Amino acid sequence: MAIAKPITPNLDDWQPKTELGRKVKNHEITDMAYILDNGYNILEPEIVDSLLPNLEVDLLEVGQSKGKFGGGKGSIWKQTQKKTSEGTTITFSTFAVVGNKNGYVGVGYGSALETVPAREKAIRNAKLNLIKIKRACGSWACDCKTPHSIPFKVQGKSGSVIFIMMPAPRGTKLKAEKKCQKILNLSGITDIYTDTRGNTATKLNLFKACFEALKALSVVKVKEDLAKELNIVEGSK
Repeated sequence: MAIAKPITPNLDDWQPKTELGRKVKNHEITDMAYILDNGYNILEPEIVDSLLPNLEVDLLEVGQSKGKFGGGKGSIWKQTQKKTSEGTTITFSTFAVVGNKNGYVGVGYGSALETVPAREKAIRNAKLNLIKIKRACGSWACDCKTPHSIPFKVQGKSGSVIFIMMPAPRGTKLKAEKKCQKILNLSGITDIYTDTRGNTATKLNLFKACFEALKALSVVKVKEDLAKELNIVEGSK
């Protein structure tokens, strides 16, 4: 069962192993945007926990539970079996998304021999893969100047899947695949149009393509006067 609740980590016992971690622990760096804007590599999830304490986490369905005639309901656990000389080894995998619903979002994939370690790996990788996105009202049919959608059309690709995102007027809600809605919701987007192409039945590629489209929002450079006109907002606490 997926979870979506604030994470409350205990950072008192955290002993940073990187220079960036030590600066965050000593309050020399207090803004996640500063880290991402300067291209620092986040190698410790506690950095994210410290600077974005209101992060929420969710696990997306990437597998299928066993059912009658080989079919079943979607499951957050993907099971794979490997036959060895010592027997059959079962591995569990899951896909996590973290975000503060205000411009910061990350995704991660983790696998292990048991479900709990797989979940922890996925959440850890999602924090290390955190990005900030641009939000605005880029729809000609709205022009409300609030960051409820995206400023312009973007797309992302993973495998054969292409995920296209387009600005939508206020009240449209998330017109996207049900599980991708969770990624968009945790990123802080509330209204959007989407289109997908390719083999979208491969859920991992679909989720990754959605995340690549969100990353494209930050890659595109916007002139200062246009950013002010559209009232573009980037990740905030």
